[in-house]
Amino acid sequence: MSEGLNPDLLASATISEQQPEEVLPQPAPVLEQNRIHLIDLLRGVALLGILVMNIPGFSMPDYSFEAFERDPSQFNFWLNAFISVFLEGKMRAMFGIIFGAGLLLFVSSKEKSGQPAHALFYRRMFWLVLFGLIHAHIVLWIGDILYLYGICGMLIYCFRNVNPRYLVLAVPIVAIIDFTSGTIFYQDLRAKRLAYVEASKAKSANLTLTDNQKKALEQWREIEKTMIPSREDAAANTAKMKSNYATVANHLRPIAFEVQTKFLPVEIWDSVALMFLGFALYRWGFLSGSWSTQQYRRVLFFGYGLGIPLSVWSFYYNFQTSGTMEANLLRLEQIPIVWMGLVYPFQRILIVMGHAAALILISQAGWLPSLLARLAAVGRMAFTNYIMHSLICTFFFFGYGLNYFGELQFYQLYYLVLAIWILQLFLSPIWLKSMLFGPLEWLWRCLTYWQLQPLRRS
Repeated sequence: MSEGLNPDLLASATISEQQPEEVLPQPAPVLEQNRIHLIDLLRGVALLGILVMNIPGFSMPDYSFEAFERDPSQFNFWLNAFISVFLEGKMRAMFGIIFGAGLLLFVSSKEKSGQPAHALFYRRMFWLVLFGLIHAHIVLWIGDILYLYGICGMLIYCFRNVNPRYLVLAVPIVAIIDFTSGTIFYQDLRAKRLAYVEASKAKSANLTLTDNQKKALEQWREIEKTMIPSREDAAANTAKMKSNYATVANHLRPIAFEVQTKFLPVEIWDSVALMFLGFALYRWGFLSGSWSTQQYRRVLFFGYGLGIPLSVWSFYYNFQTSGTMEANLLRLEQIPIVWMGLVYPFQRILIVMGHAAALILISQAGWLPSLLARLAAVGRMAFTNYIMHSLICTFFFFGYGLNYFGELQFYQLYYLVLAIWILQLFLSPIWLKSMLFGPLEWLWRCLTYWQLQPLRRS
């Protein structure tokens, strides 16, 4: 998760009879003075924003949004509207962009210094994948992104030297591919739903079921267990989440496994495109603050000017068409392709570019220096802070902790978000005053370089 920082053991020296011994540089993390402050700042903002999006997943039972998502008279409706328009998908997009830039920084620093970039990079991604598995299956956060990012990092490494203009072209191309793969998945789900409906009618009429109809009932039941729970399953799932660790784990692990296997080919495209965009924006100097104020303003006005209306339109469409679980299943049966899905990737990129430009302009103007320094510190400890989110939230909401799962209203969740923000905005700078890295960043570096790294500042 954290930016391009560095890895591996001592490279062996090369000896020949004609030449003196040449000592290759020792792999080591990037020097602090060589860090890019804006990348840390953007990563910190993205990380805190991701918590806004993740906390309902920790705390809200299935179909909890039905209570307010179609009722504009409720404060929860408007809070959800704001989050949907300005943050939903945007914070993860910003994080993906920064992750891509960080990978490029990591590899570039190794290649320039003559360190073994390939081995170090893939070792770094291997450990990230392993951390993701631990995060999902031990810490029990099924929304983990470490596993996905580690896999994507291994794939995009081969494209690190591609011309930035082609990398940017990959964004709309991948958006279309992503829409196409999502539509294929949607239509497969729809076909299974239609087969289930037909089989259910035959069963209700006491007809003898064919083998295909029996299979259709079994397939939909499997979907209910992991993706679209019935009302009865939803109530049972809430009871499981309010139980002991073993019960919660037995409920969540199969879902996490499906996300990391069956759904991976669908999910991977979006993250790859964002990392490509991160490559390009870093190479062009956008992320290091090299553009002029006028250029950043243009990005801000263009991003917000087009992105916000599209995002509002998308939210309004969902407001008009979404409803109860039963209504959504009926819509699945009736609509073969959801064309509105094409709007999402473009409005998201436009708004996230506006967010990034706004933050860079604020930093360059010298506004809120103390807050921005704290946000950058949060970004430098992004790995540690990300896992801290999960540890706090699972303890607070799950049954083996304080057992607040399903107990709070939607808006009340953000009291905890605010508390975690304050904690990390104060704790991260304090830690970094005496330490070089966050604790998990340090562990990741030790494993990547396969040797103990210094932690305390000298």
